Amino acid sequence: MKTALISLLSAGVAGWVSAAVPLVPVPEIQPVRAQVRRVVDALEMVGAPLGAGEKATLDGAFAETDPQLAAAKLQGVLDAHVLLAVDINPEMRVKVQSGEAAPRLVEAGWRTFLVKVHNESGTTAELRVTSPQGGRLHESPAAEVGDRWLAVEFFNGQPMRRELGGLPLEYRVIQLYARDAGRREAKLSFNVGQGTQDLGFRSDVDVLFTCDPARPVGLKIRDENGAPTTGALRITDGQGHVFPAPAKRLAPDFFFHPQVYRADGETLRLPDGTYSVEFRRGPESIAEKRTLKVGPDATEWTFQVRRWIDPSLSGWISGDHHIHAAGCAHYNKPTEGVLAEDMMRHVLGEDLKVGANLTWGPCFDYQKQFFRGVDDPVSRFPYLLRYDVEVSGFGSHESGHLCLLRLKDQIYPGGESKNHWPKLGLNTLKWAKRQGALVGPAHSGWGLEVPTRDLPNYIVPPYDGIGANEYVVDVTHEVPGPGGRTVPAVDFLSMVDTPSVWELNMWYHTLNAGYRTRISGETDFPCIYGERVGLGRSYVKLGGKWTYEDWCEGIREGRNYVSDGFSHLMDFKADGHLVGGAESEVKLAGPGRMRFTARVGARLEDEPNPSLQQKPYSDKPYWHLERARIGVSREVPLELIANGVVVARTNWVADGSVREIAFDVPVERSGWYALRILPSSHTNPFFVEVGGRPIRASRRSVQWCLDGVEQCWKSKERLYTGAEHGEAVAAFDHARAEYRRRLGECLTD
Repeated sequence: MKTALISLLSAGVAGWVSAAVPLVPVPEIQPVRAQVRRVVDALEMVGAPLGAGEKATLDGAFAETDPQLAAAKLQGVLDAHVLLAVDINPEMRVKVQSGEAAPRLVEAGWRTFLVKVHNESGTTAELRVTSPQGGRLHESPAAEVGDRWLAVEFFNGQPMRRELGGLPLEYRVIQLYARDAGRREAKLSFNVGQGTQDLGFRSDVDVLFTCDPARPVGLKIRDENGAPTTGALRITDGQGHVFPAPAKRLAPDFFFHPQVYRADGETLRLPDGTYSVEFRRGPESIAEKRTLKVGPDATEWTFQVRRWIDPSLSGWISGDHHIHAAGCAHYNKPTEGVLAEDMMRHVLGEDLKVGANLTWGPCFDYQKQFFRGVDDPVSRFPYLLRYDVEVSGFGSHESGHLCLLRLKDQIYPGGESKNHWPKLGLNTLKWAKRQGALVGPAHSGWGLEVPTRDLPNYIVPPYDGIGANEYVVDVTHEVPGPGGRTVPAVDFLSMVDTPSVWELNMWYHTLNAGYRTRISGETDFPCIYGERVGLGRSYVKLGGKWTYEDWCEGIREGRNYVSDGFSHLMDFKADGHLVGGAESEVKLAGPGRMRFTARVGARLEDEPNPSLQQKPYSDKPYWHLERARIGVSREVPLELIANGVVVARTNWVADGSVREIAFDVPVERSGWYALRILPSSHTNPFFVEVGGRPIRASRRSVQWCLDGVEQCWKSKERLYTGAEHGEAVAAFDHARAEYRRRLGECLTD
């Protein structure tokens, strides 16, 4: 193998390989390719991506059929980023030498390099690095004393593995932090466990680093009116490195974000250089991209929000009813998470007026201390943060997660933790509704997957997930509310954070059966979406000095539309009546015509994004205006639907302007009507009763619901235990009876 590789070099491959790091023979290329792909993904994750040219060369190497040539090309690309090369001989003795990458760090920041490992021993032990100049990094790096100016560690998070893979060649991602500026020397030592620090070999190396100084950069961040505000900044250098380094951020900055949120008057520390900076404040703003410098004469950056729309000026108040302060992508201790002020910064930076911060499974017993039943003290009108609950990771979550909003008491009677909740979701809903809560399934589409784009469709899904599964039963129930008044057991279905067809199909069918569940937008941050809060939103029509309770009540009444924030369906009216008023009910004595109007705004970038347009609808992002773009134009389809079927449509130019739209349509029988731009925004419906007849819009829809009850029982029966099994039997039997009764009331298929 070595002879063959030498021949390759003499044949002109030498341009691909480093002069400083030896070429490693690779007898089998497939596992090495897989490891290199993980390294590339890890570099992307920690904010030190390879360049476009390097990625193109790697793509060629991945496609190369000659294993020896592929190995040379792979090493040629990655060796340029190797700070240190480690050799582990067959006796597991370790030696190390300097690599090709320049030993350059940055004050008060992290730099990422590669370590090349030639593992002749085949060991699968963990490769460790230590330094006498290192030590534990305190909360304040400036607190380090003496010669301990360096922090060094391998990045072992996903997609990397802590242990070596036993391959003859692999690369590890190493990160180094410099407390100081200037030239600093450090000794770096490597081992693969006890007894491998063999002094006869060179298991350590002295490296002289140049640490570029950082400067405090003042930030002047103003809203569209010139008032101080908070916005999102995404900062990269010419090599694509993200600042501040994501992997070492502490709350309120999140390591899984490329952006940070900063308020007017705050600072960033950055080394001298030229940066690409993107500034934005939520989807209602226009992203500003600038090239900015840090140096002696440039230590303050000024940004001002540029809006293309502000629905709040017309009383449409944005909110995300499903975000989390812990669990999933959160770092440190996901079972504890971050504080209210950390989440509030993100709400402010995305111009999200309401953030419902839901405590759930892994963090419940820690985060429950923050529940107050009123707005958190970090709130400052019109920006409100409220702690509520998602039934997830405990209780009835296997039959469908539940969002419980506007709670007065967060813990189900009978205990003090998450460990004693009901298995039957209906029992949880009954408890929540008695205290006046607003309730509905989370991430509705999970478990409702179907292999079609048709909407509505009549395929019965598996009901095997954690979305709106038991909902097909619960929606048929009415339960006691505050004061014993009977109310629907379910108020809303969650939209935007699962595939639109799966979410909407369930909703359309239950509306066709005559039920009046509303919809609300959510993100499930940072579990389904970690990019930012407010990817899924509800815009609720409110007036004056509104409250969180008012915002929730607006959803219950259907006085809202859901959106990704890039399109807006404001002031949806039927014959002059605003959606959500009088329970959105319109009565006609007999068949006739109705006029539906709205104020509509949408904004697409000038240039299409084919990667988004061409994604299957079952791939993220599930809702995004780009998916609605017609060809290469800036047009999107604006549709009026009746009972889930399009009855009027126009192509809408998504240029950011807000204009009025009107559809005049015949109304022959009772049904529901809504406006949509799919998959970007959707109104709640009007319920039109003609001649006093209830809405029974489709026999096929009611049969679909009845079949769904049977499938849900097959999938979920095993989850209901003890006395709750009998209660579940009764709940499902009630649903069967209700759907059969409504089936007999349908006049049309």
